[in-house]
Amino acid sequence: MRRWIALAIIVTLGIAALVWSERHPVNVRVTPASLLYFIADSEWELTRLPMRATRLSDQEEIDIGNRMAAQFYMDRVNSGLTPGDNQQVQVVRDYVNRVGSKVAARAHRKLPYRFHYIPSTDFVNAFALPGGHVYIGAGLMELMDSEDELAAVLGHEIEHIDHYHCAERVQTEARLRRIPLGELAAIPIMVFEAGYSKDQELEADREGTQLAVWAGYSPQGAVRMFETFDRLYQEYVRRAQSPQEELSRVAIQTLEGYFRSHPLPSERVDQIRKLINANNWSSLDHERNLEVAYIFWTGRAQRAYAAGHYKEAAGWAKRSLEVKPDQPIALLALGNAQFAQANFSEAAAAFGQALEKTPYGDALVATYSDALAARRTPAQSLQEFEALLAKRPELKPRLAPAVELAGLTLAARGEAAAQAVVAPLKAGAGADLPPEFRGRLGWWYYRVGNFDRAAELLTGAVRERPADAVMAIQLGWALVEQHNLEGAIERFNLASNRYSYPEYGGIGQFSRRFNERRVGLAVAEWQAQQSARAVGEFAAASLAQPEWLNPQWVSALYSPGVAKTIEELKAEQKKPSGLRSRVNY
Repeated sequence: MRRWIALAIIVTLGIAALVWSERHPVNVRVTPASLLYFIADSEWELTRLPMRATRLSDQEEIDIGNRMAAQFYMDRVNSGLTPGDNQQVQVVRDYVNRVGSKVAARAHRKLPYRFHYIPSTDFVNAFALPGGHVYIGAGLMELMDSEDELAAVLGHEIEHIDHYHCAERVQTEARLRRIPLGELAAIPIMVFEAGYSKDQELEADREGTQLAVWAGYSPQGAVRMFETFDRLYQEYVRRAQSPQEELSRVAIQTLEGYFRSHPLPSERVDQIRKLINANNWSSLDHERNLEVAYIFWTGRAQRAYAAGHYKEAAGWAKRSLEVKPDQPIALLALGNAQFAQANFSEAAAAFGQALEKTPYGDALVATYSDALAARRTPAQSLQEFEALLAKRPELKPRLAPAVELAGLTLAARGEAAAQAVVAPLKAGAGADLPPEFRGRLGWWYYRVGNFDRAAELLTGAVRERPADAVMAIQLGWALVEQHNLEGAIERFNLASNRYSYPEYGGIGQFSRRFNERRVGLAVAEWQAQQSARAVGEFAAASLAQPEWLNPQWVSALYSPGVAKTIEELKAEQKKPSGLRSRVNY
């Protein structure tokens, strides 16, 4: 009987549509895209009729959505895609919940709406599950400037639930996959990420914007969000250009999929503008700032730094700190970016502020003292480090800050004064300093030009900690200064096979230490007359880490001999390949 009723409804609707179309002709150019949309929407509407007749109850929909959400969470945990929560993730999550709950309060269906933040910049999307679960990715939020944009996106996803789009998708998938009602949670989440029919997407745009306006937001948030999508679509999809944003390949692929499954952004913008005019919303143009934007600006600073775009990284970090001062993560991002540009005073100031605002860490103390030393103002640097210890008295009893104090004292007042600082440390350690601290002290001797003492301390430390690649590289630099080029090359080569790069003693991540090893190898090979291989090593390392091309940066951190050799390598690299030195090795 139900089949006959459905057929009668379809026939009646078809006749009504024919009569209406004859009386209301529309002069629109037929394109392949419009034909595809017509076919897809027609098929989708035909499947929806039986669904409406046998619609899930609210409780059934809620139960299915809850099971899907629980499975989605476990899948992300098990695959390592859900990083451990930190303070910033929690701040964004709370903010999304607050805005989402405000918008959801205006929805027609009174469901237990819950909002989830996916802290992945590769996830440039948002989606909803049946029963009230709404998800939004960091990659999408990073494109926003206002809270009104966030409200529009969340309102759009709420309307996919509110208008039964999600519930009908469940029933459709259950029928296609022949899944029993009790096992519907097994439907892949990607089915809901993929989008809906064109009519449903446009409906969610209209109704979601209406929800946001009712909740006190400007409809301009929806306009600007779709304008951003339109710019990305025009730049990347249509013209195959690189987007202005620093998007990863995964994020770009996500966007491509989004554009394939949703109406054109320009069409969505036009619809919202017509909605604004029809409802006299033109005066609702005041947008409020996205309160958590500073978190995403800090993230951009970190990624720009990792990509070698140091000025851009410093700009994003400063912008973040202007909104939210004293953020340790943003201060570290700013310090790293300034250090890489050889702006050592600015770097030291940022690292010092971070140390005042964050829990103690050996790596951060060493990073701060590295920046102080690179300024080449020994007396002032020592004074500033002592001032920090006065502010943070809990650091004084610890070995790491004491070794940094000894190193800065060595640079400012000489070896005798430094030994006076080190003596109580040795007594406290029982006999001698642990090898990692002796190695760190050895690097301070390298900095002041006492290469023999540096090599002595580093050799002993590496003997006891053979897996420490940082000290192995530093020993290689000291051996270069002793003209033990064979030993230096051996040390640099051995360091390439050691992946346990400890945090202590520097600003670099693994890739930066790897590049330092390659430059060290290039310097030793060049001095050993192995020029062709040396130029290749240096070219690869300087391409990945451009500060090696900055003579001010190199001369502040390494010996005059190293700085001279790197200038020779740069000059050789600029020669046409046929004119380069070629020495067999």
